[in-house]
Amino acid sequence: MIVQIYEIQTPREAEEMIRLGVDHIGSVMLDPFPASRFDLKQTVRTVQQAGFKSSLIPLFNDVDAISRMVEELRPDMLHLCETLGCVEKERDVVFAALDRQRKLRERFPEIELMRSIPIGQSGKADQCGTLKLAALFEPISDWFLTDTILSSDTPDEEKVQPVQGFIGITGVTCDWAVANALVRSSRIPVVLAGGIGPHNVADGIRKVKPAGVDSCTLTNTLDLQNRPIRFQKDLEKVKSMVLAARGNDTANHVASIPQ
Repeated sequence: MIVQIYEIQTPREAEEMIRLGVDHIGSVMLDPFPASRFDLKQTVRTVQQAGFKSSLIPLFNDVDAISRMVEELRPDMLHLCETLGCVEKERDVVFAALDRQRKLRERFPEIELMRSIPIGQSGKADQCGTLKLAALFEPISDWFLTDTILSSDTPDEEKVQPVQGFIGITGVTCDWAVANALVRSSRIPVVLAGGIGPHNVADGIRKVKPAGVDSCTLTNTLDLQNRPIRFQKDLEKVKSMVLAARGNDTANHVASIPQ
């Protein structure tokens, strides 16, 4: 069972993830020219030199800017996670995302592409819409990642997502029945994300049967109000997540965390 963890932004954090047995170690680029580019480049190298996979999410949509980022950082995987609505209602948005992804596939055929497929919360998911989206993106994707899209009573779903224009970091589970339908219909591997943490990862694996699991928000450190802090991982939660995802028989392969 593949374990993927976001948001790892420094080489030191990457070393901790490697020590804990995380397979896919993901970083986030908030804008095309961040001051942290050197740290991100070293983070990617640290992961790759250890024999693990680096993944990078750009939180911007300009193809040329993404291309410059890929050329400089050279991750193993490029992860695209724009907010995508129903194909029938948001045709222009969906086909613009398809066009971007095709261009990036053509420019970087050696880099794996992971595509986030939005799924609503339990009872609010549109299975038909999810599978239609997946069918469009499957020929130009190497991986799918299920992630939770928060529903809204307004037409503009983008504005209610934690990061406007993108899905993810909600801390809320998606509809696992729809995620399982995606796993069964997809010819490429599917990673289960959206509100996944140590407490529910084993149940999610049993019910969805994905190729891997992903966590960001629910393996973060909490502030004094018990709110997850972005870009700050709780190593004990990550350790528990890895063990729960793979079963206790992997315990001997995970180093103990110093107290």
